Amino acid sequence: MSTQDPKDLLRVSGLRKHFGNQEILKGIDLTVNPGDRIAILGASGSGKSTLLELFREEIIQSGIKKEQIQFINFELPENYLNKRWDEIYFGIKEKLSSNVANYVFLDEVQNIPQFEKLVDGLFATENVDVYITGSNAFLLSSELATLLSGRYIEISILPFSFKEYLTAREIDMGNKYLNFEALFFDYINETSLPKGVALRDGGYDKIYAYLEAIYQSIIEKDISQRYEIRETRAFSNIVKFVASNIGSILSPSNIASTLSKEGQNIHHSTIEKYLRYLEACFVFYKVNRFDLKGKKQLVTQEKYYLVDPGLLNILVGKERMTDRGHILENVVYLELIRRGNKVWTGTARDTEIDFVCKTPTGEIEYFQIAWQLASESTIEREFSALEKIKDNYPKYLLSTDSFTQNRSGIKHINVFEWLLAE
Repeated sequence: MSTQDPKDLLRVSGLRKHFGNQEILKGIDLTVNPGDRIAILGASGSGKSTLLELFREEIIQSGIKKEQIQFINFELPENYLNKRWDEIYFGIKEKLSSNVANYVFLDEVQNIPQFEKLVDGLFATENVDVYITGSNAFLLSSELATLLSGRYIEISILPFSFKEYLTAREIDMGNKYLNFEALFFDYINETSLPKGVALRDGGYDKIYAYLEAIYQSIIEKDISQRYEIRETRAFSNIVKFVASNIGSILSPSNIASTLSKEGQNIHHSTIEKYLRYLEACFVFYKVNRFDLKGKKQLVTQEKYYLVDPGLLNILVGKERMTDRGHILENVVYLELIRRGNKVWTGTARDTEIDFVCKTPTGEIEYFQIAWQLASESTIEREFSALEKIKDNYPKYLLSTDSFTQNRSGIKHINVFEWLLAE
């Protein structure tokens, strides 16, 4: 459903997209005013191009002629190979309609060197509004707002949440007999990427082939080619090592040390560089540590989480299921940022706190994640970590346990209920 207001360029409400019977995008609400610039950001396969296509469809439905719209997919080599930004700019300009509004959609614009000059040049052109997507975190930097004068709207896209995944599968979440643990294993074993979910009726082999293609596209094109990586074996080993250690405290130095013991000598500065590339392309999310006693962010020993748990099957195979707690931690982290939180991992009195969050309203919340409180020692370890924090901010312990137990003001919540709460 959409409505148009003379003062608005584009207003959409309840925007939806289906692949077959599966809803991959839902409930998109957005108002774009004249002068706004739209950047849709996220990992390959997360739904950016689909959302861009939906915006184009909404504009056409509002009465805009197709001749007033240009859509260029820069994932296609013929649209960007051996082409300068100014060449592309003048090619677009030649096709603009005179004396009417024009709409230019640039998909995966980071493939163009000096893309910001292209976008800024188009925006400075009379009667032109620009929509872009990108799979590189450079678009998230403060530089973008500087380079692109005027108002800038950023839409960050993550793969499906657990709740969205169940919705896409048309699961009745109100059914009290549902086995949420089994469904959760489907979620982490298959994929949270929308198009991958749409393939599940064809069997897991199709999902696996899709994930392999996505991974190869990210590694070979988005990273290796863009950053001219020649040590491809070393790079691949680092990706697999980090994936095998999601949720563990890592640093370039200890990664280098561990790999050296396995006969792989990679300098820590090279590892640091490769990790930046992986972050930039939304493969991994880095979570910095926060010293709760000193009230400061620490600059070493971070945690990393993968954009889609399903990619673990591509990277580390069956070994992944030996660490369900860290996989659950990965899912919770993505959900926390999906809900608009700023997230750190905390350290207090030689104890690690899984997540320290600053909510969109500025409140502080603490989260401890455990697969199951199966023993007294586990119960003591998880609760005592939060008890060492001597402030009055909310503290939560999330686990898969059906029966919860609060203690010392700490709320113990079934993680599936928490994931489905919003």
